[in-house]
Amino acid sequence: MRQLPLADPGIPNHRSPARYLWWVAGGQARTLAGGMAFGIVWMGAQAFIPAILGRAIDEGIAAKDGERLLQWTALLFAVGVVQALAGIMRHRFAVTNWLMAAYRTVQVVTRKSAHLGATLPKHLATGEVVSVGAGDLAYIGNLMEVSARFAGAIVAFVVVAAILLSSSTTLGLVVLIGVPIMLFCLGPMLRPLHRRQSAQREAVGELNSLGSDIVAGLRVLRGIGGEESFSRRYRSESQVVRKAGVRVAGIQSMLDAAQVLLPGIFVVLVVGLGAHFALRGNLSAGSLVAFYGYATFLVLPLRTATDFANQLMRGLVAAGRVIRVLKLEPDITDPAAPLQLPDHGDLVDPVSGVRARDGLLTAVVSAESDSYAELADRLGRYDESSEVRYGGVTLASATRADVRERILVSDTGAQMFTGVLRTELDPDGRRTDDELMAALRTASAEDVLVALPDGLDSEVEEKGRSFSGGQRQRLVLVRALLADPSVLVLVEPTSAVDAHTEARIADRLRDHRAGRSTVVLTASPLLLDRVDEVIFVAAGRVVATGKHRDLLETEPHYRRTVTRQTEEEEALR
Repeated sequence: MRQLPLADPGIPNHRSPARYLWWVAGGQARTLAGGMAFGIVWMGAQAFIPAILGRAIDEGIAAKDGERLLQWTALLFAVGVVQALAGIMRHRFAVTNWLMAAYRTVQVVTRKSAHLGATLPKHLATGEVVSVGAGDLAYIGNLMEVSARFAGAIVAFVVVAAILLSSSTTLGLVVLIGVPIMLFCLGPMLRPLHRRQSAQREAVGELNSLGSDIVAGLRVLRGIGGEESFSRRYRSESQVVRKAGVRVAGIQSMLDAAQVLLPGIFVVLVVGLGAHFALRGNLSAGSLVAFYGYATFLVLPLRTATDFANQLMRGLVAAGRVIRVLKLEPDITDPAAPLQLPDHGDLVDPVSGVRARDGLLTAVVSAESDSYAELADRLGRYDESSEVRYGGVTLASATRADVRERILVSDTGAQMFTGVLRTELDPDGRRTDDELMAALRTASAEDVLVALPDGLDSEVEEKGRSFSGGQRQRLVLVRALLADPSVLVLVEPTSAVDAHTEARIADRLRDHRAGRSTVVLTASPLLLDRVDEVIFVAAGRVVATGKHRDLLETEPHYRRTVTRQTEEEEALR
């Protein structure tokens, strides 16, 4: 299949849904113009068919002129062929416009999500972003698709009105005045439809967020017996969505009914007037047939116009949800005059006093386990207030790209994605099979590979759900090792593995990272016994530094933290 001509979308800096839709249309102006051109030809050809039929009846059948009848029949056939070919091309352009608009929106939202990084989940729930990809992109695509037919509908209306005016001024005026009046009658339904659609999309987003939370915590829910409670909550939220959908359907059904009723009344009016004029001798039989054809044909442009208005309302609602993502700004921004970080150096956190010396395997033990995440955020510059220095240069004075290239934080929230395992572990494809196997051995993940049917070419399911918690943790460690940053920060890298596997990882990690800085945030004795230096942090500040065994002997607080004993239990020993 030919690849769609999707240009680099960038990230638009628009604050209104209308501007965003205009930006999307501008990005595919050529295909929109092509779709409109063929839409005009397609619908314009249909507009001429009643006129040709009327002439064929008057000049061929009524006049009993076989030659003229044959000529008009041949012209009718030619117009039919043009209409068919234009219809095919219009449909091809319509599909292209739909795909380009929908997937350009996916590109923009995905790029913005990657740009926001850790900022996104702080401001938007997962369901909000999922709703954009699940439904909103379709509404934006529908709007771009119907635009080609809408352009044809406008031109066809003008053509028919001109033909009717030339044949009968009265009927021409009825068409010119009646169609706008019908559209005006539909207008009052569009504003409440817009409000109800917005409310429904909000409810769907909240339900998606709840669903994703339940799926993510399903194992925990089963463990504590909370399935029934969350099931009741989900049923309640789904009923809210259902009621919102029913409210939308109510006014939508009225709009759909009006799209049939009003054109029907209009057709009856035009045909009745035409029959009246024919009986008075002001219209020929062929003209009456032509007028009936025009009246029935005008239903199509009218329904297309109302469909465009409906899709425009839906598109504005969808674009508003896209804008909610696009208007977010990262919590961390690049400096105006960034400095270059050195290739090597000590990583120093002035807030806690932690100093990870260059080239060493350093462990940081905190008396408050919940402080690991805060320290990791500072060390990796995920905290705007961070004053961490690397090689004497503050991370805040460098670009985020420069920091990410040199310092990698792999925490307990690291995820796996759907795809081939080889690509999952080495996204850039820079590592050889030997390097992949070396990293797998360091993370003691050879057994994971052996259990897979196609080895490194096996498919990984969403979030690596086919793996156990320990297997996922080891594969995440493999991915971090293959990135090979200057500084690797690991947060509880062995919390989900057994003691024997943890011991193997501890033995191999030092050799694999030889010559590069590695910081492990953990209280695991197996890891602590094999690092070059242990830094003990209590109440957010460094209180001791040294070897693990030395600190066990000299620091009671450190000993209690690592052995997980209380003062009373320690006194009984």
